[in-house]
Amino acid sequence: MQEISAVHEIAPVYDKNSKILILGSFPSVKSREMGFFYGHPQNRFWKVLAALLNVSVPETIEEKRTMLLEHHIAVWDVIASCTITGSSDSSIKDVVPNDLGKILKEASVEKIYANGATAWKLYNKYTKKMTGMDAVKLPSTSPANAAFRLERLIEEWKVILDTDS
Repeated sequence: MQEISAVHEIAPVYDKNSKILILGSFPSVKSREMGFFYGHPQNRFWKVLAALLNVSVPETIEEKRTMLLEHHIAVWDVIASCTITGSSDSSIKDVVPNDLGKILKEASVEKIYANGATAWKLYNKYTKKMTGMDAVKLPSTSPANAAFRLERLIEEWKVILDTDS
């Protein structure tokens, strides 16, 4: 697979009622093709959230957006642009971070969660100083995180329910 310079083109999902901000690192190839977050069919993000929120797994982009907003969840990524090979977080370099200021100004974010170690490390390196908020590291929902079965991910991600209202 070839290394490319990529720009994040998916708009963040949030509104003024968003209390939780979940940050990924950078959209996968499938997500970039689809134009929405967690687009790889093997990524467990939507299954985990649906299980936690006790709703059906959303299928369409609109259903996903609606589920997030109805449960006061904002979603975006730490990186605005980078050099990356395929969807590999370990290949990320030349990082330009997203400016989370607009979301934090317009929404009521109480807690920030990082979907995986890479998102957490990048947040701490590039963005934490600007936001002044800690991020809670959650296990990645990526199919590359084979150590975590769906049931274990759901158990670990339950922490977000403490913020959801």
